[in-house]
Amino acid sequence: MQIAKFLLDFGGGIFALLGLLHALYTFLDIRRPRRLVPQEPTVALLMAQTQVRLARGGTTMWRAWVGFNFSHSLGAVLFGGLCIWAALWLGTPVIPAWILLLLVVIALIYLGLSVLYWFRIPTSGIALATACLLAAWFVYSRGGV
Repeated sequence: MQIAKFLLDFGGGIFALLGLLHALYTFLDIRRPRRLVPQEPTVALLMAQTQVRLARGGTTMWRAWVGFNFSHSLGAVLFGGLCIWAALWLGTPVIPAWILLLLVVIALIYLGLSVLYWFRIPTSGIALATACLLAAWFVYSRGGV
């Protein structure tokens, strides 16, 4: 059980760390865009000047971009926290093996999105975290140590 707990903590920690870094970069980009922004500065400028059609003038693409990035960060941090919480309760009836499998499925979805749409660093971290969660599920479902 200790191996599965460690793997859940480690994998969850990676997701939480990536989410916190993403939130930090987003926060720092609000005043001085340098990280999670288009390479071409004029694109960011146009985002700030362009209204979102669905919002009917209620927000710009830049404000929506910042909001999307913060909510994305929150999701990664919460998912990482959920994995760490599950590790605390591992071995009790609160956490059956299928819960860990569900965490693996969510991690695989994050990995798929990362491969398709993001860049190398988060993809590497998400792949490692997903492997940890998969190994934790495998060990736990087999009644392992």
